[in-house]
Amino acid sequence: MTPENAPLNIHTSTTLSTSSPQALTLKYEQLSFTVLGGIRLDGLDRLRVTIKVEFNPSTGSGQPIRHNLDLYNDSALEKLSRKCAERFEIGSVYIGKAVGELVNQLENYRLAEIKKTQLPEIKKQLTEAERKEAEGFLKSKDLLLRTNDLIGKSGVIGEETNRLLMYLIFTSRKREQPLHIISMGSSGAGKSYLQEKVAELIPEEDKDQATSFTENSFYYQGRYDLRHKLLLIEDLDGLSGTGGNSGALYALRELQSKRYIIKKVPHKNSSGETVTKSIRVDGPVCIAGCTTQEKIYEDNANRSFLIYIDESKEQDERIMDYQRKKSAGKINTHEEQGTKNFLKNVQTILQPITVINPYAEHLKIPSETFKPRRTNAHYLQSIEAVTYYKQYQREQKSDQSTGEVFIETTLEDIAEANELMKEILLSKSDELTGACRNYFEKLKSHLEQTKEKTFTNRGIRSVMRLPGTTVRRYHLELLQNGYIKLQQDKKAAGYKYEVISYVEYKELQGKVTSALDETLERIRCASEPVVSQSQNGSPKVKKTNTVNPVSQQATKTGKREKKITV
Repeated sequence: MTPENAPLNIHTSTTLSTSSPQALTLKYEQLSFTVLGGIRLDGLDRLRVTIKVEFNPSTGSGQPIRHNLDLYNDSALEKLSRKCAERFEIGSVYIGKAVGELVNQLENYRLAEIKKTQLPEIKKQLTEAERKEAEGFLKSKDLLLRTNDLIGKSGVIGEETNRLLMYLIFTSRKREQPLHIISMGSSGAGKSYLQEKVAELIPEEDKDQATSFTENSFYYQGRYDLRHKLLLIEDLDGLSGTGGNSGALYALRELQSKRYIIKKVPHKNSSGETVTKSIRVDGPVCIAGCTTQEKIYEDNANRSFLIYIDESKEQDERIMDYQRKKSAGKINTHEEQGTKNFLKNVQTILQPITVINPYAEHLKIPSETFKPRRTNAHYLQSIEAVTYYKQYQREQKSDQSTGEVFIETTLEDIAEANELMKEILLSKSDELTGACRNYFEKLKSHLEQTKEKTFTNRGIRSVMRLPGTTVRRYHLELLQNGYIKLQQDKKAAGYKYEVISYVEYKELQGKVTSALDETLERIRCASEPVVSQSQNGSPKVKKTNTVNPVSQQATKTGKREKKITV
């Protein structure tokens, strides 16, 4: 029996042992506390634990006490102290001091752990040599061409336009209005692979990747955890819910449009009353995803750039050749990794800066484009993205009234953006889905080569090597939109179809291309110096300060500059 006020032998220090987060231990003289299962870091208004208390554990005297309680509850603490005093035959005052020390240690531990989770991610610090090399690259001529070449050297095979456009969209994450992208294609076409390989060129601290999200997963991020991040979704089909009504998809759309999301949830305050609490997550965030189902994600697709993976036989051969060379050890993986690291350095030194496009009022998208308001915004933002990437080649100016620093778009930026945007605008001007359009163009090419005028579901299915349900779905879409017609409507003999026009897509391509080129040409002509004759007969050059509407005469006499291609 130990008298209540008898002195105890002190042989250990009162330091919380955190070597095992699921079994935190504290020794207080002859008492030993073990917090089983650790402690929760959220909810600082409570400290609920499952605790094991032992007296003289080295001698094995007495049975330990296991108790589940909230250490901030006085009644529960009093009950624990009384129970320990009775079983271990020691003073309740002594027990109270020991438990008080345990609470202090657990509070300090929890606050330290919370602070760790809230520390900003440490970005890679570039050496002076790395910074100068990256700056020199960003100042180089033909920057987009050189960047595209490096993307290829990093291991991205083919997809020249798609990969460069995706890289620029990923770069826009640093801007206040970032762009978004969705990769479309059939299963196994390489959608996720392209997204993954281009994402490897972005610094790790600037991206967040997941296979699946639940409806609430976006709302329970830290308020600024997604700010200026690249959010990579390997497969949009992996989001919880089905179709466009999924809560996760709705949260994504709000992040894209409003650049923040807010959720109201019930919450019990310290008095036990249920109150409403607001959870807010701030963007902006750049979102990238992959899917095979274009129609299901139409609402999200409208807010994004849509690219279609190259599924041609030539691309298949390029990829398989790369795979064979890599398996044979003929690919320099060290050089590929060095290229990735260099492009990451390039991304690191890009700084947030405002972009002003002085030609924006004179730019027009093709009249054939569906949903022109959103498409027009995407077109202008793509030009700004090109200018932003070339910020080291642009003179920084400041607004005298506000002091805001900005850079300006040039005609070269518009020309390069046009080349990247032609396929995007073409797809947004097409009645058919991307998958159906790809099938239809292959179908027309096959019929032209074989010089056949009609075709059947069964015949084309064997040629294209596609499932019967897929072929019938494509033919139904083509029939409904008037691209093919039914030649023979007799089930016994089978259905035969005929293509109505073989040139409709080329005509649409021509309209989209000419609309962009003609608009750019008018701006160029309006920006050229006006030449007049002086009194002595020598040419007199007068430069215009602003871009004005162009007369027909200026359009005819304006000298056409060399077309810039990407």
